[in-house]
Amino acid sequence: MPLHHLEHFLIQTADLEGTRDWYVNTLGMRVGPSPDFKFPVVWLYIGDTDVLHLTVGGKNVSENRKAYLGQQSDAIHGSGVVDHVAFRATGLREMMANLQKHGVKFHKRMVNDQGLFQLFMLDPNGVKVELNFSNDEVQGVEPELMAAALP
Repeated sequence: MPLHHLEHFLIQTADLEGTRDWYVNTLGMRVGPSPDFKFPVVWLYIGDTDVLHLTVGGKNVSENRKAYLGQQSDAIHGSGVVDHVAFRATGLREMMANLQKHGVKFHKRMVNDQGLFQLFMLDPNGVKVELNFSNDEVQGVEPELMAAALP
């Protein structure tokens, strides 16, 4: 059940376009493909790798965002704008068993157009952690929610 690498982090913002433009124009990232989560997202890439995900944050985020990602912070300024940190991993069943053994509650999600099965959990500090597994590992494991099922 090893972690392989840091995959991305997500920033919630009140100004999606302005934040996107800053990372593109100032740091040289590029806008690339992103899944249809049924809520606003922008994925920014370095080369061929998406490393920064942006979404609308604050007190009035969409119900789809709340259903899929949850929301621990209403912040749109300061370090509280980082919604979650994501890692690529393997060994889905072993990881779920390990989380259960340690009493860690987690949510199972699936991004059908990206080939990702996701586990979301909170660390002891309330920081959301996302673990991404290939859909090849999913047989027999049902997600609680699929992005495509959001209205």
